[in-house]
This record gives sequence, C-alpha cells and structure tokens, in this order.
Amino acid sequence: MTTGVRRRMGVEERRQQLIGVALELFSQRSPDDVSIDEIAAAAGISRPLVYHYFPGKLSLYEAALRRAADDLAGRFREPHQGPLGARLLRAMHRFFDFVDEHGPGFSALMRGGPAVGSSNTNALIDAVRQAAYDQILSHLGVEDPPARLELVVRSWISLAESTALIWLDGRRIPRAELEAQLVHDFAALAAVSAAYDDEMGALLRKMVKDEPADGPFADLVARLLALAS
Repeated sequence: MTTGVRRRMGVEERRQQLIGVALELFSQRSPDDVSIDEIAAAAGISRPLVYHYFPGKLSLYEAALRRAADDLAGRFREPHQGPLGARLLRAMHRFFDFVDEHGPGFSALMRGGPAVGSSNTNALIDAVRQAAYDQILSHLGVEDPPARLELVVRSWISLAESTALIWLDGRRIPRAELEAQLVHDFAALAAVSAAYDDEMGALLRKMVKDEPADGPFADLVARLLALAS
C-alpha cells in the first residue's frame, strides 16, 4: 500500500535511476533525438536536477553506455561445457537479444552518436570487443593465440557487429538464421585459415572433434556438401 509521498533518493540511487531512464530512451531512439527534458520527465524530476547529477547529455550518455557495455560483454560469457558450436550459438542468441532490445542505441554507437569519437566511448567499445575476444580464446583453450587465430577471432567479432547493424535496418532476414550463420562463419573463417597453416589445422580438428551430428558445425558441412552435389 503506497502513501502517495515521493521517496527521496540518495545521490547514487538517483544517478543510477537517471542512467536506467536514459538507457531505456536511448534504446528506443537515437541518442541524438533524446533531450534532457525527456530524460527529466521520464525520471520525474526537473531539468536542472538532471544537471545536478550529470554535467550534460554527453556525460549521461557515456554513463548509460558504460552500463550497456557491461551488459553486452556479459552476453559472451558461457559455461565451458558441451560442444563449441552450441556454445557459440547460445552466445549469438544473447548478443542478438541485446541488439534487439537496444537497437537504436546500438546502431547510434556503431554508426555515430553524441559520444562517438570520445576517448571514453572508444575505450568502452574496445573493452566489449576485447571481452568477446578473450571469451572465444577461453573456449578454444588458447592463452597465447598465433597471429592467424587472432585474425580469425577479431574478424569474426567485427563481422558479428556488421551483421547486427545490417539486420537492424529492416530485419529482412530471420534473426535465428543470422545467429546460426554467424556460427557457421566462425567455422568457415577457421577452416580457410587452417588451409594455410598447420597450427590452425590442428586447432580446427580440435574444434570439431566432439561436435554432434546435429550441431551447427555439422549443419554447415551438410549444406556445403549439398551445394557441391
């Protein structure tokens, strides 16, 4: 039962509320199109009070981006159990969950937005990419990756970003198909690299050793064989 009296928030609690409100608005529209007045109204406070906690929209955007970056980096975490293909597929599903939930904000960040180009923003983006990179290496059981493996993993992360941005522009391809396709892309990049390097060949054999017949890697092989025939 409520009393109808607005509860006074502490400084940090109010900051976190504003970050959450801003993140929700930035997830619905490009941050460029969201005003401080809208953020204040959604938070139920005055415009000057927003500036009491944040110097301007850029600093609030960066704080919201930091929370979103932590969330996105966490989407790549996956228990080291079961076949690699299934693990990657689950990670891609969580990645697209994020893209789906924060579409305009994700697009603005990658294509250009109010904080793009700032050292803080670039550091946050790089941290997410590095977190994804470290997670993939961890699943592969590699601590000191050779140059070709680093190229494969970082290229695949960039491909996932680009694929998500294209998908957001109309969602013309079923999301589940893209999630599976990105897992196939990882296997294909690794396979092409293995054709040029024995060390990558050994790693590829390790990757597919325990893959089940109904897993995403086997599905890719079946599709390629169907094309060849």
